[in-house]
Amino acid sequence: MALIEIRNVTKQFHKGGETITPLDSVSMDIEQGEFISLMGASGTGKSTLLNLIASIDKPDSGSIVIDGIDITNLSRTKLANWRAASMGYIFQTHNLVPVLTAYENIELPLLLLPMSASERRKRIQIALQAVDLLDRADHYPRQMSGGQEQRAGIARAIVAHPKVVVADEPTGDLDPVTSDQILDLLKRLNEQLNVTFLMVTHDAAAAEIAHKQFILDAGKLVQSGGAGFESSASCQPQEAAD
Repeated sequence: MALIEIRNVTKQFHKGGETITPLDSVSMDIEQGEFISLMGASGTGKSTLLNLIASIDKPDSGSIVIDGIDITNLSRTKLANWRAASMGYIFQTHNLVPVLTAYENIELPLLLLPMSASERRKRIQIALQAVDLLDRADHYPRQMSGGQEQRAGIARAIVAHPKVVVADEPTGDLDPVTSDQILDLLKRLNEQLNVTFLMVTHDAAAAEIAHKQFILDAGKLVQSGGAGFESSASCQPQEAAD
């Protein structure tokens, strides 16, 4: 059984009298520890799919099963608890709270979990060390560079030891050198922690660090490269949109 099983997922939005279908009967499997990248033009469903997997939104039809749990059928309370324990989210704009230090920002997801203060401190120290930010623990976002802010955001995403981390354009606001450093960090964390990563990007070079690359287009999902590309291009995924 794959860690993530997406089956016939459709999502529509209504604007005025127009119906937009960014995802049309999308199906795919993602294995434990895989690094998946999603590309596609703006508005083709990439972030929509990411938000469905992260349980921020729900599909109109179809199912999303993660680690044996159909998250599309969970109540709001159960979904919130599941998300806090199982899902990490890396934002393009970091989304750090400006009045909190790096340490305090990283601590936020742990406050939602039943955990002692000593266990929180231990996990935060491990996360800070993993992203090379131990010397910036007491710094506020305004005192850090863009790359350091993104590292803090990544530490926040992994601190609860989630099963899945989704990243929406994690290098979109960074210069090329810093982007390469962040991509190297994501790849290292994926390999060392065996965390499943799903990354949306417009950068073809960034997409290539993933084990498998997919393109979303006109509501459908197609594999464009990576492991098993030749054999699976006509199976698991179909074609998709952002």
